[in-house]
Amino acid sequence: MPNVPILTIVIVAYRSCDEIGPCLRSLPAMLAGQPIEIIVVDNSPDDGAGELVQREFPQVRYIATPENLGFGRANNLGLAHSDPHGRYVLFLNPDTVCTAAAFEHCVGRLQADATIGLISPRLVLADGSMDLACRRSIPTLWDGFCRASGLAAVFPRTPLFAGYNLSHLPIGGTYDVGAINGAFMLATRRVLQIVAPDGRVFDERFFMYGDDLDLCIRVGRAGFRIVYDGSVTVIHLKGVSVAKEYDQMSRAIFDANRDVYLKHFNPRGSRWVRGKFIVAFGLWKRVALLRARLAGRRTVRPV
Repeated sequence: MPNVPILTIVIVAYRSCDEIGPCLRSLPAMLAGQPIEIIVVDNSPDDGAGELVQREFPQVRYIATPENLGFGRANNLGLAHSDPHGRYVLFLNPDTVCTAAAFEHCVGRLQADATIGLISPRLVLADGSMDLACRRSIPTLWDGFCRASGLAAVFPRTPLFAGYNLSHLPIGGTYDVGAINGAFMLATRRVLQIVAPDGRVFDERFFMYGDDLDLCIRVGRAGFRIVYDGSVTVIHLKGVSVAKEYDQMSRAIFDANRDVYLKHFNPRGSRWVRGKFIVAFGLWKRVALLRARLAGRRTVRPV
């Protein structure tokens, strides 16, 4: 079937009028001789992004939502409107700038190895540094403490302190990790159907943050590998949405990840375990926010 897309790209936009154009221009129309399907779900259709997409990118399927559905619910909506015969699915942030080479390489990895559940290239920030969140462990409370307190930044090459973002591992290498960033999550549709047979790939209880970590945990528990491949890169202009609603969103990051841990690591509803995670994440949030303010930053990067 020559018209069946080899790859479906779902992009959830929120106040992304400035970012969505460069992102869409960076996406190839074809891959391995087959078309690429692009779906944009716009959670803020009054900001002008919709007009830009429909005017300059008529090949893109544009879906305007009546309200902000959040990251996971909007991604699920986009996937539900995709061609079910497409073999690969990429959940992509609008603040990314991609290359055909990155797509070809990552799709090739999935074609060659059915054990890979999710894959991400190296994500690079606007200043050329690596987005540390594109390769993560499933962090322990110790890892979280090291990340929030700054020990991980002081000793980035020491595994004891660098377990959260795995900064002791080579950035140009490829290896299995616990989690990757929701800005670029590529999978086969088959894996997503196994993990989410009802079509709801992302848990819609998580409004904006935590969805990617939750999905990685579920994919891993289903027996598939989460792979970071640093041999190809994608630019991630990280923090654009967070900076626009700093106080609300920076706190939401910590609270969402706390809820992921309560979901997956307290299945019996133990009050002691629940209390432990609430206290630990609360302290983590306060320490990280304090460090960011003392450093004069307007963004917090706990993940």
